Amino acid sequence: MTNRFVVVDLETTGNSPKKGDKIIQFAAVVVENGEIKETFSSLVSSDKPIPLFIEELTGLNNDMLKDAPTFSEIAPKILQLLDGAFFVAHNVLFDLSFLQEELIQSGYEGFFGPVIDTVELSRVVFPTADSFKLTDLSIQEGLAHDRPHQADSDAYVTAELFLILIKLLKDLPELTLRQLLKLAGGLKSDISLLLDEYVLGKSCTRDMMPEGLEIFQGLVLRKKEELEEIQHLADGIYPSTTEEKEAMFQKAFKDYEKRDGQVQMLDHVYSAFKEERHALIEAGTGVGKSLAYLLPAAIFANNTNHKIVVSTYTTQLQEQLLTKDIPLLKKMVDFPLEVVLLKGRHHYISLEKFHQSLYEEEDNYDTSLTKMQILVWLTQTITGDYEELNLSSGGLLYWNRIKNDSSSFVKDRSWLSHDFYFLTRQRVNDAKIIITNHSLLMADLNAENSILPPFEFVIIDEAHHFEKAVGKSFNQSIDYLSIRMLISQFGSTDQRQTFYELEQIFKKLPIEDDDQLLHSFQINEMIVELQFELDDLFRAIALFVKKNAKKGNQRLIKRVTHDESAKEWHSAVASAERCQFLLKDLHETVCKWVELVKSQQLTLDYHQKITMNEVISFLEEIEQIRNQMKNLIIHPLPSHVTWIEMDGRATQNLTSIYSQPVIISEFLKEHFFDKKKSAVLTSATMTVNQSFDYVLDSLGIGKENCSTLQIPSPFAYKEQVQVLIPEDLPEINKVPLSDYVAAITEHIISIAEATKGRMLILFTSYDMLKKTYDLIKESGLLDDYVLFAQGITSGSRSRLTRNFQRFEKSILLGTSSFWEGIDIPGEALSCLIIVRLPFTPPDDPIAEAKGELIQAKGQNPFSKHSLPEAVLRFKQGFGRLIRKKTDRGFVIIFDRRIVTTTYGKAFLKSIPTVPVKTLDINEMLTVIEEWL
Repeated sequence: MTNRFVVVDLETTGNSPKKGDKIIQFAAVVVENGEIKETFSSLVSSDKPIPLFIEELTGLNNDMLKDAPTFSEIAPKILQLLDGAFFVAHNVLFDLSFLQEELIQSGYEGFFGPVIDTVELSRVVFPTADSFKLTDLSIQEGLAHDRPHQADSDAYVTAELFLILIKLLKDLPELTLRQLLKLAGGLKSDISLLLDEYVLGKSCTRDMMPEGLEIFQGLVLRKKEELEEIQHLADGIYPSTTEEKEAMFQKAFKDYEKRDGQVQMLDHVYSAFKEERHALIEAGTGVGKSLAYLLPAAIFANNTNHKIVVSTYTTQLQEQLLTKDIPLLKKMVDFPLEVVLLKGRHHYISLEKFHQSLYEEEDNYDTSLTKMQILVWLTQTITGDYEELNLSSGGLLYWNRIKNDSSSFVKDRSWLSHDFYFLTRQRVNDAKIIITNHSLLMADLNAENSILPPFEFVIIDEAHHFEKAVGKSFNQSIDYLSIRMLISQFGSTDQRQTFYELEQIFKKLPIEDDDQLLHSFQINEMIVELQFELDDLFRAIALFVKKNAKKGNQRLIKRVTHDESAKEWHSAVASAERCQFLLKDLHETVCKWVELVKSQQLTLDYHQKITMNEVISFLEEIEQIRNQMKNLIIHPLPSHVTWIEMDGRATQNLTSIYSQPVIISEFLKEHFFDKKKSAVLTSATMTVNQSFDYVLDSLGIGKENCSTLQIPSPFAYKEQVQVLIPEDLPEINKVPLSDYVAAITEHIISIAEATKGRMLILFTSYDMLKKTYDLIKESGLLDDYVLFAQGITSGSRSRLTRNFQRFEKSILLGTSSFWEGIDIPGEALSCLIIVRLPFTPPDDPIAEAKGELIQAKGQNPFSKHSLPEAVLRFKQGFGRLIRKKTDRGFVIIFDRRIVTTTYGKAFLKSIPTVPVKTLDINEMLTVIEEWL
């Protein structure tokens, strides 16, 4: 194999060479024998003007290309470089397709040698990387990348990255390399040629297993950490004085700065545990609340031998606690501390299933790539938790086949010693602090087989989400697409799906005619009839929603009341009853087949075991669907609210029915808070108008055994923030939506020009966001700015946020999930616009049902629920602007109800004291320009 690699990067006028886009910069870096030997780069003149977006992205403009050579002039040099070499690029198909097009247009043949895609190679070698973008990978590997999106800089850093990747690949154990080689034929680039050479090299020498790795049952794994028996050496002494607390923090922080709020919170958490009472603590941004509850928890757990569960809403906070805060905590205390992160069973890999799946040959691209990622990951992971991996959507489908579960047919006890879930459960028994999430905490209350060990002390972080998380954990739902897919995957005998495979196993059984067993053609008929009835059911549901739901949006939502009288609904109930009978018959019939297979004690091969597992899983799922049909449609649960969501454009396929408890406070009081000695709940947003009453009521916590503490943020908000309210905008609920969108769009354009972008705009509905985005684009007045919009610009929330921070003149439009949990510190964000006060729409099914219950008690649903809920969300939104002591900027509130209504004061009273000015747009622009 050639040992010459040419790493190429191009800058172009757009994405499509077929549509006339051109190369404007070419760069190549030659790598030979593991070293960079030569570089070449050139601007390329083009008859196609450079679009403004590309100019902003690359820093290249039309004037710079005036005297540059044409592509035809540099083509001979490019071909000379590529002769006999691998073509390497980051996202190789993009660069190669442009280069081929330009070479052919210049009268040359294209390049037909081997190619390596460093994105694909990075996915294999760095299976846990957060991102496979070149900029992110260069940061991860500490590579200097001074001029992203300029071809010479990108090509050089890609070459450096490539050298790191091939060294790491080459250093993998021989067994892993052989397993990767078997799968590499399914990749898009020629990584198999590299693997082939590395395997050959290892087989010619005696390959030593790297330290810290072991071979177990044909897989190379990181050696598991032996569980040490932790001796209780001595009690940890709680630091009672300020000096003692400072001394503890100085062990972990070289430049420790005392924070009064943090000290206050430490004492409050410790006394809540000692006095066995509940506590609600609102800790503003910058208090350092994680360590303020972890330190007293660790000392209390060590001294009393109690386990303390720490529950969070997001996985990001769990990772932060485990990787950042716990290592600091261990430096602060002088006793050994075992901390375990526990997730649901399906988070962990089943090594047995994965190992068996390596022998399957009918793999698609995503499956081959994911298997390769997992082989490399197994040499690194100590948890076996799939959330460490960065998998594609196709990779996640494959994961569902190899995840850890309670399968009864695939169970070889010899794997137990290395089973990640089993080992985590063992560590939980020895742990003093167990980190988990709100959903698992609640699932544990429901589960017959409890995952968490018994505990009486708990810390609930991100507590403003606790009510929602509890409600969701009792949520029931069915949807047309999932049920149809489930039935289709089981299939009829002529479709050669799971049922066909089951029939093949069944044929091997020595069975005499049995009146108790239905023949396969009878089961076939049952499946066909069930599919017909399901179509009928969801047609009736779609008709009910179309006739009764509020019109206007593509997404239709209709609540189903307990005394629903619409004839379309009665038709749906009758259809659901027929479906339920068919599901019951199908379940009983297939169960008899399964029991017979079990009773014969056949020796099944792996594929047959997998089939039996799939059948058992299918039976569990149809039983669950049958129960949910009963609870959602036939006999709705009296304490739940039921509603239907549907896409008006594809009614039947995209129809879902949901049910959730209306009020969870009584359940939480009886089954959770009354049974725990101490629960500490904390968040940056818990008070409304300086009062904890709303959170106490909604969670069912009695005031008699609960203390509350409000700790303000240490930031100087008065100096860092100004709140501006335009007086020349119409009131949102007094004009048509189109008029309001037109008015705010004019303001957004003017403000963006004054702040030079760096602006986050928060909406409460996607419909208004899209209309505003379209109007800004249509105006053409912000064409010099980069606009990112949730649901319009592709990418997750974190990706949109990262991209927003990369550009100087950028504007980010977001809805619900952007109101919290995104961090944009520093100058990247200097203006936050809140378009509308974040009230839940009055026709939201859960809000509507809550309102009726509150009204039935003779109370006001608006002041009791709608207003406090909106205030908490507003506080979350407000908190996006100031993330550090040095941040400063404006919060501009377009919704004038904040000053024109009596309830508007509740919003302003709930945020830190800051200057609030009501101005017309011209005065506002003057204030912005002077202050920024």
